[in-house]
Amino acid sequence: MSYDLKDFAKDVLERSHQVPVLVDFWAPWCGPCKMLGPIIEKLAVEAQGSWELVKVNTEEQPNLSIQYQIASIPALKLFINGQVADEILGAYPEVELRRWLETHLPSPNAGLVKEAQRLASEGLFAEAAQKLQDVLALDSGDPAAALLMAECQLALNPAAVAEILKPFGEDAEAYAKASGLKYLAGLRLTSDSLPEGKGKSAFATGLKALSKLDYATALENWIKVIEIDRQYHNEAAKTACKSVFQILGIRHPVSERFHRAFSSALYS
Repeated sequence: MSYDLKDFAKDVLERSHQVPVLVDFWAPWCGPCKMLGPIIEKLAVEAQGSWELVKVNTEEQPNLSIQYQIASIPALKLFINGQVADEILGAYPEVELRRWLETHLPSPNAGLVKEAQRLASEGLFAEAAQKLQDVLALDSGDPAAALLMAECQLALNPAAVAEILKPFGEDAEAYAKASGLKYLAGLRLTSDSLPEGKGKSAFATGLKALSKLDYATALENWIKVIEIDRQYHNEAAKTACKSVFQILGIRHPVSERFHRAFSSALYS
């Protein structure tokens, strides 16, 4: 099977709007390229059309090498919707290439996950969970589906969260988010037995907000706890706030809205 480039605009840019295209920039004199080539070609065959491989000989296509700033080879660039979605340099072993591709290729179930996200954003967590169950029945390893399912269960049934997130070990890209979800699920499971203290009322209000995934209200109340009773429940309010930031990401509007107040309360 030949993967050699014929027309970059057609074979890569236009085609990547239909299916991801992985471009392997190589040269005949490059030893590492000769090691990488058979591995990436094997993975392309196994992909069965879920993504496509195009090989660019940099000796024959110097203008493309300049355009895409190829300073070292082998270089792999993954094109999605006409743009470079991610790239790596060097002859990686097969296991690492598989992991990289799994991380950056869009899920074939992305449409269903997106619909589940819409339902969850409207507070329809049970309906979202049903969509996600369909996805996970087809692909139990879909990380986006598993994380969103865990988030829905944080609202619906926090006891289920830890089991859903078992595959997310310390080497997983989404380990921080998974850890945040597991911590908050554990707090929800103890919401009926909170210790007495000045911070109890505000802390409980924050936990109640989690049943609707109302992170803003949760953060607002947990920051109050830090201000009035920082040591309450072994500083659980501090860890709970950090967990929300891990789940949402620091650039999320809710995180940006409350992170300064959190830092101020923590270090005042």
